[in-house]
Amino acid sequence: MQVIPFQSLAPYTTFGIDENAEHFVTVNTLDELLACCLLCQEEKMPLHILGGGRNILLTNSLKGLTVHNCLKGIEVIGENETHVDIKFASGEIWHQCVLWSVKHNYGGIENMSLIPGTIGAAPIQNIGAYGVELKDVFVELEAIHLQYLTTHKFTTSQCEFGYRDSIFKQSEKGHYFILSVTLRLNKQPVCNIHYGQITDELAKLQKTEYTIQDVSNAVIAIRQAKLPDPAHIGNAGSFFKNPVIDEAHFQQLKLRYPSIPGYPSGDLVKVPAGWLIEHSGPNDHESWKGYTENEVGVHKHQALVLVNYGHAKGDMIFNLSERIIKSVQEKFTIQLEREVNIW
Repeated sequence: MQVIPFQSLAPYTTFGIDENAEHFVTVNTLDELLACCLLCQEEKMPLHILGGGRNILLTNSLKGLTVHNCLKGIEVIGENETHVDIKFASGEIWHQCVLWSVKHNYGGIENMSLIPGTIGAAPIQNIGAYGVELKDVFVELEAIHLQYLTTHKFTTSQCEFGYRDSIFKQSEKGHYFILSVTLRLNKQPVCNIHYGQITDELAKLQKTEYTIQDVSNAVIAIRQAKLPDPAHIGNAGSFFKNPVIDEAHFQQLKLRYPSIPGYPSGDLVKVPAGWLIEHSGPNDHESWKGYTENEVGVHKHQALVLVNYGHAKGDMIFNLSERIIKSVQEKFTIQLEREVNIW
């Protein structure tokens, strides 16, 4: 285990922001992680946990020790005729876990193909896409408390999952390092193809029955068509959450903007943040979609995605997000919330 001083974090985050970690180390085992925790306690240094770097916007260099999670391993820990429980080490790349599951015909997460990041970050965010969320297949996770160095298991109810939310973004934020995530997948998978874009993509195959491989391929094609590849354009995927408003508010907006979409979410209505951003804009533009300014902008195909077109600083992207939030609030009286973590 080698501690590297003043390591650039640009290669380790999908935004590609060139900020340094004062001290940087890659951990491959639990013992290495424990050693890092003890070092930070002894030296009274801050500890930062970095996985796939997908959901982070760096606005400053990081003091203390930044730990890059590279814990690996996939293990079947239980199964019956219909389901299989699979334990994934937290440093495994999420999309590779999806591909592994599809290859073995284990269904349940194929709709979340190509979401960037590690599986250890998945429960923190309660990731989701195309009608499926992590909580739908979640069994438990194992985590270590970063102060007391004790190991704990969290069930679905203990994780307090919400829309792109969990206890690890609320009361337990920054308190735990997730070691593994166990999912329960279906050995007799039923394809979830009711999301419009998936239905349209699958129709191109001209088949009457579909496999989870077909669904995974369709989701990959959709995401590749509308989302920029972080390897070429720095971004963190969806920058904002889809806001949820009450029915009365939605109906008021519907009178003024008949084309505004909304989807039932319990007693509330979920409004696509991308639509709100696309239908508002800075003073000299009708829409934020495709807007560019110096090295930053809003992607031309997906208004939810803020991008680093070159060598932008994190505060430039943050300031752009502030302006977007303000303009949406002024036009629609809806407060957008960032999905990305600001460091």
